[in-house]
Amino acid sequence: MLMPRRASVPCLLVGLLSILAAGLPSVAQSGEEKPWQAVAPGRIEPSSGEIKIAASSIGVISEVMVKAGDKVAAGDPLIRLADREAQARVANAEAQVAMRKRARNDQNPSARAGDRRKAEDAVADGEKAVLDARAALDRVVMDRRAGRGSDSDVDAARGALARAQERLKQAKADLRRIETDAPLPTQNEGQLNMARAEQWAAEAALEKMTIRAPIAGTVLQVNAKAGEMASPSALQPLVLLGDVSNLRVRAELDERDIGEIKIGQIVVVRPAAFRGRDFAGKVAFIAPLVEPGTSNARGQRNQTDVDIVEVWIDIAEPGPLAVGMKADVYFRQ
Repeated sequence: MLMPRRASVPCLLVGLLSILAAGLPSVAQSGEEKPWQAVAPGRIEPSSGEIKIAASSIGVISEVMVKAGDKVAAGDPLIRLADREAQARVANAEAQVAMRKRARNDQNPSARAGDRRKAEDAVADGEKAVLDARAALDRVVMDRRAGRGSDSDVDAARGALARAQERLKQAKADLRRIETDAPLPTQNEGQLNMARAEQWAAEAALEKMTIRAPIAGTVLQVNAKAGEMASPSALQPLVLLGDVSNLRVRAELDERDIGEIKIGQIVVVRPAAFRGRDFAGKVAFIAPLVEPGTSNARGQRNQTDVDIVEVWIDIAEPGPLAVGMKADVYFRQ
C-alpha cells in the first residue's frame, strides 16, 4: 500500500493561505484610504429648501397656472381658486363706498377737513391703482408663459406695479401727517371710512383666491388639477417650489460625530447617481436639535434607531446634480 506524501499537507495549507491573502487588502493599501471623521447620508435640495405651497382657505381649483420646470418670480400667480362669491362681495362693497361717498360730498367741509378728505381719497385711489397694476402684471406673466408676451412686457408691468405701490405708500404717509391736527370725521365721513374698510377686506379675501409664489424659483412639482378641492390641511402641497440656482445637501449626521464637525468645514459630496465623482462642499448649518433618524426619503419619514443631527452642506459647483438625489457626505479630518 502506498502512503500519502507528508509534504502535500504543508503545500495545501500554503495554497489556501495564499488564496485568502489575495482577497484581503494589504497594510499599504489600507493606509492609502483617506481618513474621514464621519460619513452622513443625505439628499440634495434647493438652497431655499423645498417650499410647499398650500391654499390659505378651502376652495375649488379653477385654474392651474404653472407646470413643473417653470421659473417664477416672487408674487407670480400659481393657482387660482373659484372666486365668484368673493367678486360679488367686492362689487357689493364698491357700491356701498360709492353711495357713502356721494353722501359725504354733499356736505361742505372745513379747510382742514377738506385736506383730510383729499388725502383719504388719494389713499383709496392708490389702493385701486395697486390692484389694477397687479392684475395687469398677472395677465402679462400668463401671456409670456403662453408664448404671447416678452420679458420686456413683464418688466414694464413690474415697474408699473412698483410705481403704484410707491405712490400708495406716499399717500398713506400724507394722510397720517394730515390726520394729526384735522378735525374729527363727521357721521357721513365715518360711514364712508367704514365702507372703504369693508371694501378692502373684501378685496383681500378675493386676493387670497390667487395662490402666489412666495419667492423666486423653479416649480419642482405640481399636484393640483382644475376642479379639485384645495384645503390648508391637505397632506400633499399644491405646488413644490425651490431656488435651484444653488443646491445643498441636507444630511443626517450620527450624534456621536457632532463634536468633531464645525461650521465652514470642507467636505466631499458623493452622489449615488454619479459614482466615482466627488463634489466639493462646505458645512453651512448644524441644527441645535438631536432627533430620531429617518430614512431620509422624500415624502416618507421612516424612523430608525439612530439619533441624528441635521447638517446642511452648501455645494460649490452643483453641475449635473438634481434635486432629490441621494448623496453621502464625507467630513474631512
